[in-house]
Amino acid sequence: MRLKLEDLDSKISIPELISELVPPYEFSKVSFHSYIPDPKFESQTDAQNKALLFAKEVSKRSSVSQGLYLDGGFGVGKTHLLASTYHSATVSKAFGPFLAFTSLIGYLGFQSALDELSKFRLICIDEFELDDPGDTMMMSRLLKELSLKGVSFAATSNTPPNALGAGRFASENFQREIQSVADRFEIVRIDGEDYRHRSSNYEFVGLASDVSDLNPSKRLVVTSLRELLTFLGSIHQSRYAKVTEQFESLVVVDLFEIQDQFEGLRLVSFIDRCYERGIAFAFTGANPATLFREDHVAGAYQKKYLRCRSRLYAMNCLDL
Repeated sequence: MRLKLEDLDSKISIPELISELVPPYEFSKVSFHSYIPDPKFESQTDAQNKALLFAKEVSKRSSVSQGLYLDGGFGVGKTHLLASTYHSATVSKAFGPFLAFTSLIGYLGFQSALDELSKFRLICIDEFELDDPGDTMMMSRLLKELSLKGVSFAATSNTPPNALGAGRFASENFQREIQSVADRFEIVRIDGEDYRHRSSNYEFVGLASDVSDLNPSKRLVVTSLRELLTFLGSIHQSRYAKVTEQFESLVVVDLFEIQDQFEGLRLVSFIDRCYERGIAFAFTGANPATLFREDHVAGAYQKKYLRCRSRLYAMNCLDL
């Protein structure tokens, strides 16, 4: 079935927004048992044990807020352990990427978001982002308010693979930026290599035939990059997840280098949601590795752009 962007429903209710705060499909059934530490790095076993203990402590339903921060590079199992913590804890809980929570605040307003999130005893935040001062301050305030209500937190870092010191860069910044609640967090360092052994030299493969020749068995969205950017700019980012629930493959034609940073970051957010749902990606036009201007990639949002390139490549390797 071939769909157009205008066929997709972007309306979303507060209950639907809250219901999306669960681990993505890839991590929907993971556990501490299924996490296999690399024997070359003792910190992975240590992190596994500490996360398990944290989940047990949180499950005791104490009124005292607790925190766990898993800090390390790409591919060492941080999200696996975070999702395992979520699944293991026997309390009301929420799980989402950093953007899901900032988008919730943007959509509902701070007080309404605080009221909704106060209903949980544990909040798991994947890839805590420190590159946007405004969002970081907003999340620091949210964590402070929620901690006063006895809510506990588990979080992971989003350290880029080429960051000096790998995880320490993230943990030091994390402690500084959320100083109002930092003393409640135990920083757990996870060393190791990227188990996927990914290279930054992505060999994207464009469509070999005309788009009109596609006859997919899955729900397929075909759009130009310009149409997609316009569409993403017309709806709130909190609605992106709802949109991605309605198709299984995405074909973007006429790719070009995006000049506007706001458009680029909206696309990054959308691709994050697509990746989490296992959506396949195909394209025509420019190489996706050149989607973003190099000065933007080298700037304050480097982590997001590098992650997007990696995820686009993973999606490009899936069958339409």
